Amino acid sequence: MLSSSPRRGGNSDLLCDQFINGSIEAGYPTEKIFLKDKKINYCTGCGTCIDRGKSCPQKDGMAEVLDKMIAADVIVMVTPVYFYTMCAQMKTLIDRTCARYTEINNKDFYFIVTAADNSKPAMKRTLEEFRGFTYCLDGPNEKGIIYGTGAWNIGDIKKSDAMKKAFEMGKTV
Repeated sequence: MLSSSPRRGGNSDLLCDQFINGSIEAGYPTEKIFLKDKKINYCTGCGTCIDRGKSCPQKDGMAEVLDKMIAADVIVMVTPVYFYTMCAQMKTLIDRTCARYTEINNKDFYFIVTAADNSKPAMKRTLEEFRGFTYCLDGPNEKGIIYGTGAWNIGDIKKSDAMKKAFEMGKTV
């Protein structure tokens, strides 16, 4: 689980925890990576990974996260939606997969998005960004989406049926 909320206990992070709770109840091993706790620098476009076939020269928390993404069978990507797009923390993570994205193969993906807007169709742009990432991978399998709409203030999501949906979807991993 990749939780990119910049707020611990924020609406997207709460849905992430519900998904985890469902997975644990069903007996699936899970690990939450709270991106805010990791130092992940921006991709500098240096070309070391692409042009020279070497690992990323940046020494930060991304190598550990990327190893876990490659080893996982299931990847859950969780983001708050700001101005109808994913947050910077998630986009930075996606950009930094560049060094080894070809190794992120045959994974099941779940996407969890939260936004103040009440419209699920308004989340299309954010989902297309996730799909743009998975389009570059071999054998991605989009398994489910949780829409946490209508959640502006911290905790608003607790009043939403998305909490139950996240828990139930977590049980199906």
